[in-house]
Amino acid sequence: MKRIIFLAALLAGGFVLLTSRLYWRPGPPPRDVKADGPAWSGPDTGRSSGLSPDELNNIGIYKTAHLATVNITSTVYQRTFFFEVYPSKDSGSGFFIDNAGRILTNNHVIADASRIEVTLPDQSRFRARLLDRDPVNDLALLKIEPRRAVAFLHLGDSDPLLVGQKVLAIGNPFGLEGTLTTGVISSIGRNIQTETGRMLEGLIQTDAAINPGNSGGPLLDSHGNVIAINTAIYGPSGNIGIGFAMPVNRAKAMLTDFQAGRSYQPPFLGVTTVYIAGSYADALDLPADGGLLVQDVSPGSAADRAGVRGGHRTVVLGNYELTVGGDLIVAIDGHRIARQDDLTRAMARKRAGDALSLTLYRSGQTRTVKVVLGAATHGDL
Repeated sequence: MKRIIFLAALLAGGFVLLTSRLYWRPGPPPRDVKADGPAWSGPDTGRSSGLSPDELNNIGIYKTAHLATVNITSTVYQRTFFFEVYPSKDSGSGFFIDNAGRILTNNHVIADASRIEVTLPDQSRFRARLLDRDPVNDLALLKIEPRRAVAFLHLGDSDPLLVGQKVLAIGNPFGLEGTLTTGVISSIGRNIQTETGRMLEGLIQTDAAINPGNSGGPLLDSHGNVIAINTAIYGPSGNIGIGFAMPVNRAKAMLTDFQAGRSYQPPFLGVTTVYIAGSYADALDLPADGGLLVQDVSPGSAADRAGVRGGHRTVVLGNYELTVGGDLIVAIDGHRIARQDDLTRAMARKRAGDALSLTLYRSGQTRTVKVVLGAATHGDL
């Protein structure tokens, strides 16, 4: 009896399942109440009205400055292993300093170039000629003949700059025209060595991204004035947050001489120094206020002729190896030494043949010597 009841229930269930499949049709999915709303949400206010004062400052400076920043392509003819001549191209940046077409850039951007071409933001191209150069400070002055007045930038003052100050860099990194990066001044008075072994002194260090192709472009302050020329990056590949720029006051000497109709002759003193103060100065029995400790004097240089003495023995002080026994420069032209680049800044205001007054501390006594600066030669660069 139980078996009969089980079979009947099984047959009835199968019949219901079969008929439900024959007549069942899928209906619409349950309605999501959110489907009637927008697919995404945005701010309640317009984008432009929500910009911060700092963003507006960046935008305002860029609108003007990028029109005055140019792309520079230099062509150098080289030879292959089989003495076949081929053109090699390199690119960098530059910027107009007047509406007549004069352009400031780095010397290494156009060094040894047989042809220099300048591309403006509107993509018009011009052949450029070299007016003057300052290899010591890696600077060059170019000129094009524009068909109309061009936008140009104003040169600021690079002496009173402070670490932490906002800066903006504009250039053509990797050929990407009109690129803006922002950052701060990370340090001042940096010395770096170039690939050729030459020293560039008193540079501004910044974390504004600088990459290959940025060289020669402007580094601007928050007022849009040029305070430096983007010059180098740390490492061969690209930006890692450490870039270097040549203070614009170095360029002013070259520009002043050119305007006066004479070729700029960078001065040469002939010393290498290191800044010493505080506990390091005490450890070396030097005045606690410190100064620039002369490490080496180039034979026959202006400093050598004036009797400036370099060190004669090496000591390890903390983590530093120093050459001691030489003069300590405590003042230049009557101004006390306060930082490493004081000598470089003083030299930037001088020309070959000018006099420089050095106050020296030697063997417990202070004396002042007058140095007549020589002219830097190719071997000094």
